[in-house]
Amino acid sequence: MESHDNAAHDPAPHDPAPHDNAQTGPGRPLQIGSLLFEELDQIDLTGPFEVFSRISNSTYRIYGKSTAPVRDLHGLALTADATLADAPQLDLVHIPGGFGQEALMDDDEVLNWIRSQAAGARCVFSVCTGALLLGAAGLLVGRRATTHWAAFDLLPYFGAVPVDERVVVDGNFVFAAGVTAGIDGALQVAAGLRGADEAQTIQLWMQYAPEPPFSAGSPHTAPAHIVGASLRNLATVRRQREATARRVADRLGVTV
Repeated sequence: MESHDNAAHDPAPHDPAPHDNAQTGPGRPLQIGSLLFEELDQIDLTGPFEVFSRISNSTYRIYGKSTAPVRDLHGLALTADATLADAPQLDLVHIPGGFGQEALMDDDEVLNWIRSQAAGARCVFSVCTGALLLGAAGLLVGRRATTHWAAFDLLPYFGAVPVDERVVVDGNFVFAAGVTAGIDGALQVAAGLRGADEAQTIQLWMQYAPEPPFSAGSPHTAPAHIVGASLRNLATVRRQREATARRVADRLGVTV
Protein backbone atom coordinates (compact mmCIF):
# COMPACT_ATOMS: atom_id res chain seq x y z
CA MET A 1 0.00 0.00 0.00
CA GLU A 2 1.22 3.49 -0.77
CA SER A 3 1.47 6.45 1.57
CA HIS A 4 -0.83 9.39 1.01
CA ASP A 5 -0.29 13.11 1.54
CA ASN A 6 -3.62 14.88 1.67
CA ALA A 7 -3.63 18.55 0.74
CA ALA A 8 -5.06 21.26 2.95
CA HIS A 9 -7.74 22.12 0.37
CA ASP A 10 -9.62 18.90 1.16
CA PRO A 11 -12.85 19.23 3.20
CA ALA A 12 -12.48 21.61 6.14
CA PRO A 13 -13.50 20.85 9.73
CA HIS A 14 -16.42 22.23 11.65
CA ASP A 15 -17.80 21.05 14.99
CA PRO A 16 -15.47 18.99 17.18
CA ALA A 17 -16.47 15.49 18.20
CA PRO A 18 -17.42 15.07 21.86
CA HIS A 19 -14.32 13.04 22.73
CA ASP A 20 -11.80 15.66 21.54
CA ASN A 21 -12.02 19.07 23.13
CA ALA A 22 -8.79 20.21 21.44
CA GLN A 23 -9.83 19.64 17.85
CA THR A 24 -7.02 20.03 15.34
CA GLY A 25 -7.62 22.84 12.85
CA PRO A 26 -6.98 22.57 9.10
CA GLY A 27 -3.73 24.52 9.35
CA ARG A 28 -2.05 21.92 11.52
CA PRO A 29 -0.81 18.91 9.54
CA LEU A 30 -1.40 15.44 10.94
CA GLN A 31 0.93 12.47 10.91
CA ILE A 32 -1.14 9.28 10.72
CA GLY A 33 0.33 5.79 10.85
CA SER A 34 -0.87 2.20 10.95
CA LEU A 35 0.95 -0.88 12.23
CA LEU A 36 1.41 -3.70 9.71
CA PHE A 37 2.23 -7.29 10.65
CA GLU A 38 1.95 -10.82 9.33
CA GLU A 39 -1.51 -12.40 9.45
CA LEU A 40 -3.39 -9.28 10.44
CA ASP A 41 -6.95 -8.99 9.16
CA GLN A 42 -6.63 -6.66 6.18
CA ILE A 43 -9.99 -4.98 6.77
CA ASP A 44 -8.76 -3.94 10.21
CA LEU A 45 -6.14 -2.00 8.25
CA THR A 46 -7.80 -1.12 4.95
CA GLY A 47 -11.20 -0.16 6.37
CA PRO A 48 -9.74 2.68 8.45
CA PHE A 49 -7.29 3.41 5.60
CA GLU A 50 -10.28 4.41 3.46
CA VAL A 51 -11.13 7.04 6.08
CA PHE A 52 -7.70 8.17 7.24
CA SER A 53 -6.27 8.54 3.73
CA ARG A 54 -8.96 11.17 3.08
CA ILE A 55 -8.36 13.33 6.17
CA SER A 56 -7.35 16.83 5.10
CA ASN A 57 -3.82 18.17 5.50
CA SER A 58 -2.44 14.84 6.66
CA THR A 59 0.23 12.30 5.82
CA TYR A 60 -0.72 8.65 6.15
CA ARG A 61 1.85 5.86 6.18
CA ILE A 62 2.05 2.22 7.13
CA TYR A 63 4.85 1.01 9.43
CA GLY A 64 6.18 -2.48 10.01
CA LYS A 65 9.14 -4.29 11.51
CA SER A 66 10.52 -4.32 7.97
CA THR A 67 9.41 -3.20 4.52
CA ALA A 68 9.29 -6.76 3.22
CA PRO A 69 5.81 -7.79 2.04
CA VAL A 70 3.60 -9.60 4.55
CA ARG A 71 0.37 -11.49 3.99
CA ASP A 72 -2.88 -11.02 5.81
CA LEU A 73 -4.58 -14.05 7.33
CA HIS A 74 -6.22 -14.87 4.00
CA GLY A 75 -3.12 -14.31 1.87
CA LEU A 76 -3.41 -10.71 0.66
CA ALA A 77 0.08 -9.23 0.21
CA LEU A 78 0.72 -5.85 1.89
CA THR A 79 3.86 -3.76 2.21
CA ALA A 80 4.86 -1.17 4.79
CA ASP A 81 6.01 2.26 3.67
CA ALA A 82 8.72 2.37 6.34
CA THR A 83 10.01 0.56 9.40
CA LEU A 84 8.92 1.23 12.96
CA ALA A 85 12.25 2.90 13.67
CA ASP A 86 11.67 5.39 10.85
CA ALA A 87 8.28 6.54 12.08
CA PRO A 88 8.00 10.11 13.37
CA GLN A 89 5.89 10.89 16.39
CA LEU A 90 2.40 10.19 15.11
CA ASP A 91 -0.65 12.29 15.88
CA LEU A 92 -2.85 9.26 15.22
CA VAL A 93 -1.56 5.73 15.70
CA HIS A 94 -3.72 2.88 14.40
CA ILE A 95 -3.29 -0.69 15.69
CA PRO A 96 -5.22 -3.31 13.71
CA GLY A 97 -5.84 -6.90 14.79
CA GLY A 98 -6.13 -10.38 13.35
CA PHE A 99 -4.70 -13.77 14.23
CA GLY A 100 -1.16 -12.45 13.76
CA GLN A 101 -1.59 -10.27 16.82
CA GLU A 102 -0.82 -13.29 19.00
CA ALA A 103 2.76 -13.52 17.70
CA LEU A 104 3.43 -9.93 18.81
CA MET A 105 2.19 -10.16 22.38
CA ASP A 106 5.76 -10.63 23.68
CA ASP A 107 7.54 -8.71 20.92
CA ASP A 108 9.46 -5.96 22.72
CA GLU A 109 10.21 -4.03 19.53
CA VAL A 110 6.53 -3.73 18.64
CA LEU A 111 5.26 -3.21 22.19
CA ASN A 112 7.87 -0.54 22.94
CA TRP A 113 6.96 1.23 19.68
CA ILE A 114 3.28 1.19 20.63
CA ARG A 115 4.05 2.57 24.11
CA SER A 116 6.28 5.31 22.74
CA GLN A 117 3.83 6.36 20.04
CA ALA A 118 0.86 6.26 22.41
CA ALA A 119 2.67 8.52 24.89
CA GLY A 120 2.85 11.36 22.36
CA ALA A 121 -0.16 10.71 20.12
CA ARG A 122 -3.29 12.80 20.04
CA CYS A 123 -5.31 9.64 19.40
CA VAL A 124 -4.66 5.92 19.75
CA PHE A 125 -7.04 3.79 17.73
CA SER A 126 -7.33 0.00 17.85
CA VAL A 127 -9.47 -2.30 15.76
CA CYS A 128 -10.49 -5.83 16.70
CA THR A 129 -7.72 -7.69 18.59
CA GLY A 130 -5.41 -4.74 18.13
CA ALA A 131 -6.80 -3.89 21.57
CA LEU A 132 -4.99 -6.95 22.93
CA LEU A 133 -1.70 -5.53 21.64
CA LEU A 134 -2.46 -2.32 23.53
CA GLY A 135 -3.17 -4.52 26.54
CA ALA A 136 0.15 -6.34 26.19
CA ALA A 137 1.82 -2.92 26.10
CA GLY A 138 0.17 -2.13 29.45
CA LEU A 139 -2.07 0.59 28.03
CA LEU A 140 -5.50 -0.81 28.92
CA VAL A 141 -5.28 -0.76 32.72
CA GLY A 142 -8.33 1.11 33.99
CA ARG A 143 -9.57 1.93 30.49
CA ARG A 144 -12.98 1.23 28.99
CA ALA A 145 -12.39 -0.83 25.86
CA THR A 146 -13.85 -3.24 23.35
CA THR A 147 -12.54 -5.78 20.86
CA HIS A 148 -13.77 -8.60 18.61
CA TRP A 149 -16.56 -10.60 20.25
CA ALA A 150 -14.44 -13.78 20.25
CA ALA A 151 -11.78 -12.06 22.39
CA PHE A 152 -14.01 -9.74 24.40
CA ASP A 153 -13.85 -11.90 27.54
CA LEU A 154 -10.05 -11.47 27.63
CA LEU A 155 -10.09 -7.73 28.22
CA PRO A 156 -10.12 -7.98 32.05
CA TYR A 157 -6.76 -9.81 31.94
CA PHE A 158 -5.26 -6.56 30.70
CA GLY A 159 -6.92 -4.46 33.40
CA ALA A 160 -9.53 -3.08 31.00
CA VAL A 161 -13.19 -2.39 31.71
CA PRO A 162 -15.03 -4.29 28.93
CA VAL A 163 -17.77 -2.34 27.16
CA ASP A 164 -19.89 -4.31 24.71
CA GLU A 165 -20.32 -1.59 22.10
CA ARG A 166 -19.20 -1.24 18.49
CA VAL A 167 -17.02 1.79 19.25
CA VAL A 168 -15.76 2.78 22.69
CA VAL A 169 -14.00 6.06 23.52
CA ASP A 170 -11.87 6.53 26.63
CA GLY A 171 -10.01 9.83 26.61
CA ASN A 172 -7.75 9.89 23.56
CA PHE A 173 -8.11 6.12 23.08
CA VAL A 174 -10.72 4.84 20.63
CA PHE A 175 -11.52 1.14 20.36
CA ALA A 176 -13.47 -0.49 17.54
CA ALA A 177 -14.88 -3.99 17.93
CA GLY A 178 -14.39 -6.59 15.20
CA VAL A 179 -13.20 -6.01 11.64
CA THR A 180 -15.81 -3.77 9.91
CA ALA A 181 -16.31 -1.81 13.13
CA GLY A 182 -12.98 -0.21 12.24
CA ILE A 183 -14.75 1.92 9.64
CA ASP A 184 -17.21 3.23 12.23
CA GLY A 185 -14.42 3.94 14.69
CA ALA A 186 -12.26 5.62 12.06
CA LEU A 187 -15.09 7.98 11.12
CA GLN A 188 -15.48 8.89 14.78
CA VAL A 189 -11.73 9.52 15.03
CA ALA A 190 -11.89 11.71 11.90
CA ALA A 191 -14.71 13.71 13.45
CA GLY A 192 -12.65 14.23 16.58
CA LEU A 193 -9.66 15.46 14.62
CA ARG A 194 -11.27 17.46 11.83
CA GLY A 195 -14.92 17.90 12.75
CA ALA A 196 -18.21 16.16 12.02
CA ASP A 197 -18.68 17.80 8.61
CA GLU A 198 -15.39 16.46 7.28
CA ALA A 199 -16.11 13.00 8.68
CA GLN A 200 -19.53 13.00 7.03
CA THR A 201 -18.02 14.15 3.75
CA ILE A 202 -15.60 11.22 3.91
CA GLN A 203 -18.49 8.87 4.67
CA LEU A 204 -20.38 10.19 1.66
CA TRP A 205 -17.41 9.74 -0.68
CA MET A 206 -17.06 6.17 0.60
CA GLN A 207 -20.82 5.68 0.13
CA TYR A 208 -20.71 3.99 3.51
CA ALA A 209 -24.35 3.14 4.13
CA PRO A 210 -24.33 -0.56 5.01
CA GLU A 211 -27.47 -2.63 4.48
CA PRO A 212 -26.36 -6.20 5.26
CA PRO A 213 -28.57 -9.02 3.96
CA PHE A 214 -28.55 -10.74 7.36
CA SER A 215 -28.50 -9.68 11.01
CA ALA A 216 -25.69 -12.12 11.85
CA GLY A 217 -23.02 -9.49 12.49
CA SER A 218 -23.10 -9.94 16.27
CA PRO A 219 -23.27 -13.01 18.52
CA HIS A 220 -26.32 -11.36 20.07
CA THR A 221 -28.23 -11.41 16.79
CA ALA A 222 -26.74 -14.30 14.79
CA PRO A 223 -28.49 -17.71 14.84
CA ALA A 224 -27.32 -19.83 17.77
CA HIS A 225 -26.02 -22.63 15.55
CA ILE A 226 -23.88 -20.13 13.61
CA VAL A 227 -22.40 -18.74 16.82
CA GLY A 228 -21.74 -22.23 18.15
CA ALA A 229 -20.00 -23.38 14.99
CA SER A 230 -17.88 -20.23 14.93
CA LEU A 231 -16.80 -20.75 18.53
CA ARG A 232 -15.81 -24.34 17.78
CA ASN A 233 -13.76 -23.20 14.80
CA LEU A 234 -12.02 -20.61 16.97
CA ALA A 235 -11.44 -22.90 19.96
CA THR A 236 -7.70 -23.37 19.41
CA VAL A 237 -6.87 -19.70 18.92
CA ARG A 238 -9.13 -18.74 21.82
CA ARG A 239 -7.24 -21.10 24.15
CA GLN A 240 -3.92 -19.73 22.95
CA ARG A 241 -5.04 -16.13 23.40
CA GLU A 242 -6.33 -16.85 26.89
CA ALA A 243 -3.03 -18.43 27.92
CA THR A 244 -1.19 -15.38 26.62
CA ALA A 245 -3.63 -13.02 28.35
CA ARG A 246 -3.09 -14.81 31.66
CA ARG A 247 0.66 -14.46 31.25
CA VAL A 248 0.33 -10.74 30.51
CA ALA A 249 -1.98 -10.34 33.51
CA ASP A 250 0.73 -11.83 35.73
CA ARG A 251 3.31 -9.46 34.25
CA LEU A 252 1.04 -6.45 34.81
CA GLY A 253 -0.04 -7.55 38.27
CA VAL A 254 -3.69 -7.70 37.20
CA THR A 255 -5.98 -9.96 39.19
CA VAL A 256 -8.97 -11.34 37.31
